[in-house]
Amino acid sequence: MLKITNYSNLILKDITFHLKDDENLIILGSNGAGKSTLAKVLSNLLPNKEVFLFEQNIAELKNHQRVKYINYIPPKLEVFDEYLTVYEFLELSFIEPIDYKKVDAVIEHTKIKHLKNRSCTQLSSGEKQLLLLASSMIHNAKITIFDELTANMDISRVKEVYELFKSNLLQQKIIITHNLDLAYHLKYKILYLQEGKIEFFGECEEFFEEENLNKRYKDSLQIVNGHLVVKL
Repeated sequence: MLKITNYSNLILKDITFHLKDDENLIILGSNGAGKSTLAKVLSNLLPNKEVFLFEQNIAELKNHQRVKYINYIPPKLEVFDEYLTVYEFLELSFIEPIDYKKVDAVIEHTKIKHLKNRSCTQLSSGEKQLLLLASSMIHNAKITIFDELTANMDISRVKEVYELFKSNLLQQKIIITHNLDLAYHLKYKILYLQEGKIEFFGECEEFFEEENLNKRYKDSLQIVNGHLVVKL
C-alpha cells in the first residue's frame, strides 16, 4: 500500500492519492508536469513526511527498510567505474547476499547474456535501460518506480519489456512514460499530471475514452485496431 496526502513543493501542488497492495500505476503528463519529481517524493529521494508505505511513514523508515519497500529506477544509467561489467553491476543490486542463480536467471529473462562481461560504459542507451530493468528485478522491492525506462529502446525491446511488466517477475510497479500505447495495453491505473496538479486519477479504460483523450491531447490521438496512434 502506498499513500500520499496533501503534498506540495515548488513543482507539485496538493498531491493526494493512494494505491492498494495489488494495484500498479502509470504516471502520464507533458514534459515539466512534475512526473519525475513525484517519483522522487514517493521514494523519499526528496525527503518528506507525507508518504506512507505499508502504513509506515517513509520519513521514519531506516534505509535498509525503505529499500525493501520502494526502489526508484532513474531515466538513465550512470556509473563512475569505467571497468564495472554488467554482471558486476547486477551483483551490486542485491539487498541480501548474492544469489548467482538469480543473476543468471534475470540475465536470461532480459536477454542480455551476450552483454554480461561488457563494461557498463560501453553499452548503448537502450542496453543501459535493459540493465536497469535487470537490476530492478534482482532488487525486487515491494514497489518499483520506473522513470521513462523505454525511452531509448527499439520497438522489439519495448515489446519484451511489456511482457516482463505483465509477468509476476516484479511486484508492484509505478511506471512513468510518454509511450501512450504501452500505457493503454498495460491496463494499469492512470495518474495524469498537469503543471504539478493531479488532473486525473482512475482506471485505464476511463482515461482512454475518446472524450478524455481529446481533452488531454488536443484531438491528436485515436485508437485504431486496438492501438493508440497519432493523427497526422
